[in-house]
Amino acid sequence: MGSKKTDITSAPPVLRRDPYEVLSVSRDSTDQEIKTAYRKLALKYHPDKNASNPEASELFKEVAYSYSILSDPEKRRQYDSDGFEALDVESMDMEIDLSNLGTVNTVFAALFSKLGVPIKTTISANVLEEALNGTVTVRPLPVGTSVSGKVEKQCAHFFGVTINEQQAEAGIVVRVTSTTQSKFKLLYFEQDANGGYGLALQEDSEKSGKVTSAGMYFLHFQVYRMDSTLNALAIAKDPDAAFFKRLEGLQPCEVSELKAGTHIFAVYGDNFFKTATYTIEALCAKTYEDTTEKLKDIEAQILRKRNELRQFETEYRKALARFQEVTNRYSQEKQSVDELLKQRDSIHASFTVTKMVSYLSNGSTSKVIGDDSKAESPVEDGGSDGKDKSSKKKWFNLNLKGSEKK
Repeated sequence: MGSKKTDITSAPPVLRRDPYEVLSVSRDSTDQEIKTAYRKLALKYHPDKNASNPEASELFKEVAYSYSILSDPEKRRQYDSDGFEALDVESMDMEIDLSNLGTVNTVFAALFSKLGVPIKTTISANVLEEALNGTVTVRPLPVGTSVSGKVEKQCAHFFGVTINEQQAEAGIVVRVTSTTQSKFKLLYFEQDANGGYGLALQEDSEKSGKVTSAGMYFLHFQVYRMDSTLNALAIAKDPDAAFFKRLEGLQPCEVSELKAGTHIFAVYGDNFFKTATYTIEALCAKTYEDTTEKLKDIEAQILRKRNELRQFETEYRKALARFQEVTNRYSQEKQSVDELLKQRDSIHASFTVTKMVSYLSNGSTSKVIGDDSKAESPVEDGGSDGKDKSSKKKWFNLNLKGSEKK
């Protein structure tokens, strides 16, 4: 909801130098001093200006990585305390420069983005340099009005919002929406001493219902934005983290109020191939007092819920570990019971006649009961033999008698 500080975070270099040394700032430097140093070095080594210099590209990554640490209060505290070892490198995200990708890589990046993979993109160095030089065209955007337009990819439309003391005290909201669901960035620039504009805040568009939108809320209290790319790697590795780390993406806005005067905003085209269609509007919170209070209340509730989830995650993971232990024990015990019952059935099966026959056939003189009755029946055998002998005798006698008659 709020706005994040400008960063072009990159993967950490293999050989890492002290971030303070990289940005040429001291350890007690203020956030503004760190930001100023970063802007100068990022422009100096930006790939747009050093296409034929691979060394500059590596320096750009190193500058971006160093700034990603020192611009985050928590990461800076961890680094100051325990060095790089205290940082969770896997949770640090990478941004890509669309103007330096080439057609093939841009196609792949667009495909992944379409599939829902969060991809951060940098702002073109040409846009940043033109703003610093004060050579951009700034169109007026009166409070209470809106302007619609189309901006080319990696280009920006600049707007000046002039506010008076009463409006500054009440609070200002600047929002951009796109009914065509274009990707864009809402940028806020601060006036530099040389008359140019230095990038101070940026807000990436997020899909909300049937539109994409981004907003900056200068309401005199801390507001937050949701960075969906934060902890993306950790979430991909651990499905449970998708829930528990969801509110960790809340990032505080560095600027919570604006002073009377003219303030510069810009809409930056962040589509991969086509122009971005948008509508930008500037509002005074005076006519939205109830909504402002609701926002303040819901922000506080979400922060409390984030702290509760941090505690609950610890409890949940302990319970989950115990559950895994119990389910593993269940599987082992089930297997053990099945094996014991199998052995028991096998022993039961040993008490059977079939087993006895197999034993007796190996040389015993005993016979199977059915065969014994048949083999030891002399009456039947004798009767059979007598019958045969009687038949033979009778046949012989008949022949003899016949011979005598003749």
